[in-house]
Amino acid sequence: MSRSQKIRLLLLGLMLFSIHSSLEAQHMEIKGIVFEDNNGNGLQDRGEKGIPNVVISDQVKTTITDDTGKFVFTSEGEFPYLFISQPSGYTGTYYYKKTTDMTFPLHKSKDQSRFAFIHASDTHVDATSLPRMVRFREMADSLNVAFVLITGDLIRDALRVNEATASEYYRMFVQEVEKFKSPVYAGVGNHELFGVERDKSLVSMEHPFYGKKMFRHYLGPNYYSFNYGGIHFISIDGVAYQNLYYYGGVDETQLAWLETDLEHVGVQTPIITFNHIPFISSGFSFQNFENDTFYGPQLLKQKNKLEHRHIVYNFDEVQKRIGERPYPLALAGHYHAAQTSTILGSNTEFSQTSAITGPDHFNYHGFEIYSGFTLYEIEEGKIISSTFIPLNFK
Repeated sequence: MSRSQKIRLLLLGLMLFSIHSSLEAQHMEIKGIVFEDNNGNGLQDRGEKGIPNVVISDQVKTTITDDTGKFVFTSEGEFPYLFISQPSGYTGTYYYKKTTDMTFPLHKSKDQSRFAFIHASDTHVDATSLPRMVRFREMADSLNVAFVLITGDLIRDALRVNEATASEYYRMFVQEVEKFKSPVYAGVGNHELFGVERDKSLVSMEHPFYGKKMFRHYLGPNYYSFNYGGIHFISIDGVAYQNLYYYGGVDETQLAWLETDLEHVGVQTPIITFNHIPFISSGFSFQNFENDTFYGPQLLKQKNKLEHRHIVYNFDEVQKRIGERPYPLALAGHYHAAQTSTILGSNTEFSQTSAITGPDHFNYHGFEIYSGFTLYEIEEGKIISSTFIPLNFK
């Protein structure tokens, strides 16, 4: 193929991408229903009732289903999915690609008044770490939990590699998650951002999977919410990026979505958030602020102030949206070491779990750090226990 032919193909590809992007952002009128799928066939049959007051969202706007479970939604955003905030008492698939006619079949769940869930993080799946992920899945399945939360850094790396490598990591993660007995809710971490460190990945900002688009392609919305056992769980995307570097932050679009999401949540309903880069982390006090020639600066300017890259710099804006609601637990990962932080005057426990990826244990500033995950038990909407469980792979 000649050089001129290659250039023409490249220009055609960019044009098609531009057309595709503009189509995604077009106005779309969506009609649909959320219903009890008693026989599990995915169709609303006679006697299968619609579910009222279920929150519907496209990551920008929200609406709720009427008394018969039906909804009409006008989506004008570029995000490709429509999702529900799964109501307490039900389970099922919570997101689908947007079409003009959509159904969300849900199933009545077992009693949710007492349940357990797992908080895991930093699986960093690739061929080397896959046996650890298998071990984690076997342990999770044996505990018979209601669901598993994985707070980011799901794959080895998408920041600094090409599309083929990053896509293979994503496919590997998806294949493993599908084998879990319990539902898995995954959040985006910094290593899921495709190609952002362009000096290493050599990926163009115009690539159709650039940034968070690869995450959405394989794993759906990068922020969402669901309800279980009377608790409102919110997957926060606390990872942002500028130029070549990621940092901890929640953008304005998500903050606006969060406000509308919470408008449909009772003021006495407990909130549990889960995200990758932490809101608060005592562990980072052990690190210095020196720049690294490979990983970049520890501090970046946000709104004319130097902020730590590895903390969500505008957590106060998240807090404003949550307001006076009960907020017992904020979950995160990123640091690869289990730790808990509290602030006088706050009833929130800021808890980071350890990493699933190796090694099994290491010494850091005199502390023995272990690979593993945290098991939480909930009764009547209250946390009654939390237990760190080492992976003990070797």
